[in-house]
Amino acid sequence: MATALITGASKGLGAEFAWQLAAARHNLVLVARSEDALDTLAAQLRGAAGVEVEVLVADLSDPQALEKVAARVGDPERPISLLVNNAGYGIGKDVVDTDWETEKAVLDVLVAAPLRLSQVAAKAMSERGHGAILNVSSVAAHLANTTYAAHKRWVLDFTQALASQLQGTNVTATAVLPGLVTTEFHSHPSLAHMRDDYPDAAWLTPEQVVSSALAAVRRGDAVVTPSARYAIAGSLMRAVPKSLTRRLGAMRSR
Repeated sequence: MATALITGASKGLGAEFAWQLAAARHNLVLVARSEDALDTLAAQLRGAAGVEVEVLVADLSDPQALEKVAARVGDPERPISLLVNNAGYGIGKDVVDTDWETEKAVLDVLVAAPLRLSQVAAKAMSERGHGAILNVSSVAAHLANTTYAAHKRWVLDFTQALASQLQGTNVTATAVLPGLVTTEFHSHPSLAHMRDDYPDAAWLTPEQVVSSALAAVRRGDAVVTPSARYAIAGSLMRAVPKSLTRRLGAMRSR
């Protein structure tokens, strides 16, 4: 039975990835900061799906914790067939309104961790001749108005570069670009207003995003944008001058 490792697995999209992969008979390694939340989810998954579930508590902004996860990803005795780099969060503030420690922690989780874990996974999977890496980006990658958008743009570009480098290895890399999703992501006080700012039709369910992402992995696609409306929106955002998206972002922040 194949094993998938999921970061940010305790809630939101990470938990949904766990449930859908368990239903597809994958054993799981769940990574997040909250041991209690992971233990609860692991018990539920074992009972409902009958799969093996390993819990790995780690704060990916901590270099030592990241290396612990990297060691598990690259363990030749317990191979990982699918890596899901899902961990992430937003702070909802402009860079001039935050401190370095806050920005560095976000950078470590959104950029350094996917890079390190993807590198380890790509090497191990290439040696075995099979595997897949799934990185969670965002439609915000098409904007140029926040550090979060910049980080997610990096995830998108990095994943496409990795997919190109892995050609011929039977290992794939996929970036999924969700739009607004009804998860705990927007429960942060600085992001909670978005619940009221956007209509119900703009929001996707975790089930939609995860099923679309996993289908793209099975197809070997390098990029997938869940839902037709967000795919169209992404195309429009790519065509619009970045000077306009920057102005729109500035207007929204005020």
